Amino acid sequence: MWWILLCLSVASIECTKNYMNICMVGKHQKSEPGREDELHNQCTPWKDNACCTANTSIGAHEDASFLYNFDWNHCGTMSSACRKHFIQDTCFYECSPNLGPWIQKVSSSWRSERILDVPLCQEDCDQWWEDCKDDLTCKDNWHTGWNWTSGSNRCPSGAKCKRFREYFPRSSDLCEKVWSNSYKYTTLKRGSGRCMQLWIEGAQNPNVQVTQYYANLRNRAVASPPATLVLLVLLLVLLSREV
Repeated sequence: MWWILLCLSVASIECTKNYMNICMVGKHQKSEPGREDELHNQCTPWKDNACCTANTSIGAHEDASFLYNFDWNHCGTMSSACRKHFIQDTCFYECSPNLGPWIQKVSSSWRSERILDVPLCQEDCDQWWEDCKDDLTCKDNWHTGWNWTSGSNRCPSGAKCKRFREYFPRSSDLCEKVWSNSYKYTTLKRGSGRCMQLWIEGAQNPNVQVTQYYANLRNRAVASPPATLVLLVLLLVLLSREV
């Protein structure tokens, strides 16, 4: 029965994945991350190793960007304090090579992969909500349900423009609902090594360490055979000795 144990070991090795330093398969991401010296404004923290191009970083800062024809001003002009968070969110999504553990396959006309449940640091979510709570929107999920007949997103029939805080009563609602659970609200703090930062300051990207932590967790989980499977193998070994 030694061959059963060998097969389990080989299967476990094959199940492990490289989650580090990769780009999503999306509409604007590059196939591999690399240096981009000309990244624009809020996207510059990723210039040393980016999944986005300079052109994409410029589009991230436009009101009705060519990236997805999405207009932040669908309920009037969004405040600059609020808008900077959505720009940063776009830069993070398009440019970061550190999203591997949370990339999921999807079937969509504009992308083949998405991120799901990326754990954001509490400060990033709370400040995002604080700066946007008095701005206006007409939906709590910005991924779906818009009227696109004009070529860009418009509020669907019957939807009312209200303060963000009415659609998103708490910061966790904003971070988790606005992009259909792309992000997960946490009470983890910046510097903990366990949560991702949208806002990066300084030369070092703290998200690399966080990605490594979750990549190791995922690979350890698949590399270790379930207890029931181990017991089954032991049972087979014992039965083979009795035959």
